[in-house]
Amino acid sequence: MGNAKNRNFPRALRLWRRARGKKISMDKPIQFFSTNLKSGNLRFHEALLKGQAPDKGLYLPVSIPQIPVEEIIDFGRKEYWEIAYHVTKRFLKGEISDDELITIARDSYNYEVPLEHVSDRKYVMRLDRGPTASFKDFAARMMGRLMQYYLQTGNRRLLILTATSGDTGSAVANAFYGLDNIDIVVLFPKDEVTDRQRKQMTTLGKNVNVLALDAKFDDCQALVKQAFADASLDHLGLSSANSINIGRLVPQIVYFFYAYAKLSSPGEQIIFSVPSGNFGDMMGGVLAMKMGLPVRRFIIATNQNDEFPNYLNSGKYNKIEPSRNCISSAMNVGHPSNLARLVALYGGIMDEKGAILRSADMERMRKELWGISITDAETRKTIDEAWKQWKLLLEPHGSVGWTGLMKYILEQGDNFKKDQLCVSLETAHPAKFPDEINKITGIDPELPQSLQGIDNKPEFFTDLPNNYTSFKSWLNTNFK
Repeated sequence: MGNAKNRNFPRALRLWRRARGKKISMDKPIQFFSTNLKSGNLRFHEALLKGQAPDKGLYLPVSIPQIPVEEIIDFGRKEYWEIAYHVTKRFLKGEISDDELITIARDSYNYEVPLEHVSDRKYVMRLDRGPTASFKDFAARMMGRLMQYYLQTGNRRLLILTATSGDTGSAVANAFYGLDNIDIVVLFPKDEVTDRQRKQMTTLGKNVNVLALDAKFDDCQALVKQAFADASLDHLGLSSANSINIGRLVPQIVYFFYAYAKLSSPGEQIIFSVPSGNFGDMMGGVLAMKMGLPVRRFIIATNQNDEFPNYLNSGKYNKIEPSRNCISSAMNVGHPSNLARLVALYGGIMDEKGAILRSADMERMRKELWGISITDAETRKTIDEAWKQWKLLLEPHGSVGWTGLMKYILEQGDNFKKDQLCVSLETAHPAKFPDEINKITGIDPELPQSLQGIDNKPEFFTDLPNNYTSFKSWLNTNFK
């Protein structure tokens, strides 16, 4: 970049680039900038409560805190909640006391995080043991408690808007259910979630409001983003619980450190396979790597919504409109919001509509990330084969991740070492997809406690047309 361009380049991104990879002072609060580079920097609690930046960009840390490898290895002796405290405090220094953060971490993570051995040094990390049997619990529970903490200290109230393609809605609804100072509205595409995913949202009531749209996830997400940018709704105190909120990403960084610390040998690198839809999970992993986690490569496995693998291969980004309906329904996303963050991390600029305003460093991105699209037929085949070969029970999203790992190993051929540590993420409990699992394997997954009795509970939700006028009118009618 020439000097003239450098002088004109947005100061926030220049500061972030300068600080990237360097140790920062633990005494100064981290600032967060918008990926659209037209809004001022904020501290964590401000970005958390705002959700999306006023310029429609997404917040990222100007400086990425580092964790020494010796400390990462020491995480292997700690419980999950302790690792969560030590990782998240890097972003929250000066924002919350250690005692308060420890309390929140303990309360957020009071369940198991199994690392299931499959073969050789290949594992599945089961992120499905939380209160809604989804990996979204890891982010939603801590985010909800942090929001409640900051709202109480400032005597404020928020109206949370969130769009879901499956598991986000139930995790967020349960995480915020009954909390003071917070109301929540969840929008979902009514024909693209399973009955159990829907009922985890619609059977709650109280401060949880659910809207069913004859639409795609991307449509629901677009309505939410439009509301955030609508100044006439400022009186409602809107914020987000989608992965557009930096408060969702910070807790998701933790389980990548957890898996490495529990499974690694000194000095080795790990490969993660991440089933990806809106790319919040993937961004948590990439941020962990930028913080110092020894990652050899991320496998980014999508379903047939293959906009990212195509972008990674060609350098040209094209949204999929409308998104393709696959059995891994929570990943039916034709334009992942978090790609703007990924592009920024690799030195580029992508706006909220997916336009590339400045190219990312594609060579470095390809070196660190490997993308693959998995068909429904391949997803079903892997569920069948994994069960028969290893008694490994996968649901569709986890199957996309595992299939991606198998395809990566096959492509690497002799370059792939048998003792390479690999972890594939299982993001939802198989019992959320009983019909599909039973059809493929002939077994009925045992219901986790969080799903028991849910089939018989009454539901409360509102059908809403897929247009912003109706959505805005509904908001103004129900919240003053």
